[in-house]
Amino acid sequence: MQQPPEKVPAPLEGPAVDVSDARELLLGYLDWYREALMRKLAGLSDDQLRAPVEPLGWSPLGLVQHLGWVERRWMRWGFDAQDVVAYPSGEDAEEWTVAPGTSAAQVIAAYEAEVAMANSLAADAVLTDKARLGGRFKTPDQAPSLGRILFHLLQEYARHVGHLDIARELVDGQTGE
Repeated sequence: MQQPPEKVPAPLEGPAVDVSDARELLLGYLDWYREALMRKLAGLSDDQLRAPVEPLGWSPLGLVQHLGWVERRWMRWGFDAQDVVAYPSGEDAEEWTVAPGTSAAQVIAAYEAEVAMANSLAADAVLTDKARLGGRFKTPDQAPSLGRILFHLLQEYARHVGHLDIARELVDGQTGE
């Protein structure tokens, strides 16, 4: 009896298979998810980017805007204790809803600026560095390490990029990897 052909596993996504350093893994997977977010938007028209996807209630561009706020809250306000606006005045509704006069390019540029700032803040820090006090965290016992913050960001992206897979399939039938 002939054996079926051996199934070859798909290559691992994210950092190279030989990466084992925790910092490199966290940052590598975080970058992979940030890139996946942009890949999943590719090919959508401006109307498709902006229209709330039912029954989800948010638009793909609104999700990008939300993740920009998440980056800001955790890295600039949280880790670096910068004096920045951490939440829009309209809270969740404003965070997830793109204003009519705001272009897709503006939302993506604002998101990319937050990612660049987050990467800059992480570049010279080690995973055990604690968040500075005065921004999001007021006392030493509240302040998480950079590793904890990056892990939180990673899970935020994993969850929301999965949500975007669902939204994209509802919008135009495209499915993710």
